[in-house]
Amino acid sequence: MITNNTDEHENLRRMVVGCLLPGFAGIRVPDWLSRELSGGLAGVCLFGSNIDSALQLRELTNTIRELHPSAIITLDEEGGDVTRLYYKLGSPYPGNAVLGRLNDPSITFASAAAIGHELLRTGCNLNLAPAVDINSNPNNPVIGVRSFGDDPSLVAKHSSAWIRGIQSTGTAACAKHFPGHGDTAQDSHLALPTVEAPLSVLLERELDPFKAAIAARTATIMTSHIVVPALDPDNPATFSRIILQDLLRDHLGFEGVIITDALDMKGASGDIGIPTAAVRALAAGADLLCIGSETTGTDFNQIVAKIVESINTGELSFMRLADAQERVARIFDHLPKPTHPPEDAPDPSWITQAMSPKIDYDTIIATFRLNDTARRWLDRCSEPFELYQLATTANMAVGNVPWGPASLEDNSATPSLTGTTHDAADNSNLPSTRARMAFVGRNFHLDPQAIQRIHELRRQDLDLIVIEMGWPADDSVADVCTFGASRLLSSALSRLLTNGLPQRTA
Repeated sequence: MITNNTDEHENLRRMVVGCLLPGFAGIRVPDWLSRELSGGLAGVCLFGSNIDSALQLRELTNTIRELHPSAIITLDEEGGDVTRLYYKLGSPYPGNAVLGRLNDPSITFASAAAIGHELLRTGCNLNLAPAVDINSNPNNPVIGVRSFGDDPSLVAKHSSAWIRGIQSTGTAACAKHFPGHGDTAQDSHLALPTVEAPLSVLLERELDPFKAAIAARTATIMTSHIVVPALDPDNPATFSRIILQDLLRDHLGFEGVIITDALDMKGASGDIGIPTAAVRALAAGADLLCIGSETTGTDFNQIVAKIVESINTGELSFMRLADAQERVARIFDHLPKPTHPPEDAPDPSWITQAMSPKIDYDTIIATFRLNDTARRWLDRCSEPFELYQLATTANMAVGNVPWGPASLEDNSATPSLTGTTHDAADNSNLPSTRARMAFVGRNFHLDPQAIQRIHELRRQDLDLIVIEMGWPADDSVADVCTFGASRLLSSALSRLLTNGLPQRTA
């Protein structure tokens, strides 16, 4: 029981905020956040809406450091479709699905190390990546190309390489989303998914990458807002002591920091609110609570007050809070001293320097999946064509990042398209006569209208190629699958459409 003594209350409040990781609105530190940072807040989670430019980001992180020199500054820079550093441009990195298809751990290590160097330059010290989920359900709406693949041993191998790569720079990694979000058909941003797999499958499939991540000494592991009845039929993983303490701590031996996925997601707080979700997560064994993207001072105070109240009522033990705060304070202890690339290395070409000569457009194109229709179409690549890109809605983890060949038109550094680009969302733009056409989209299987439109085009007298830039379903309607839509993959696809297949992959 904590008394109303002012000093004791302030000490307790300081312990509580030492376990919180809020976001905020805008590109400058708001007043309420300044006060909390000065008062011992664990750190800040940044999102695409907080970043306007590289210079602005560095100024922002400098301000945070002035207020709290040892603050955790984190974001989701997965190096692919999910990017914060390149939210306005699209990522110059291949992404996990392509790294898995390349299946060269040295390239995965180098890609992650390059990201680590970039984050150090911006002032960030924890990356909420990699996603080590096994994409065992091709209809998964939120993992997909964020996964290294659907084979447990391959995902484990590349999870280890990615973590070792980024942490070699001194930047902390985060393996997510425990105990595995790959076998779901719902997005936990919007609902509370359930993984129905039996215990034997979970132990042989989902947990392998997390075992590899722990062996690679990942600094943190992120929880998922999913129900896994074979492990705990009553509580989502984020609120499950069975999953976080008995499985992750005791059985798998993880001693680092357990971070929650954002508590503003429907899968966590949709029915109970963020303050209650925060208490339940701490009680279950989470150490660092990621609150969400646009936390206000009022939101933050309500969360702190609820946790303090839970200590006073005995709902949350003081020892559990103290353990969480201590783990957060030691988050960087086992990492090497941060290393930096040459100061004159231009951004974003670190990726090219770090991975050359192993990765280039031809190497990327070799990972694409093509059928015979695609090969015949590409054999006539010198002929003009019309490109139609369907403006599909990305999942909330990705956000509104530019993607696909249409996003490259104004950039002279990328391969140019031979023809005209149209918005495929407008039916009036679709050709009514014979035409040579490329139809581009992502995650077609999640959009019945898109599939219907493709079938309609197939019935017309068109020289058509259909390109999927997401993770293809088992019955994919696409002729080309790129397994990602980052700027690097979009540029490689543009080159493929205009130049045809590289000689070595023909």
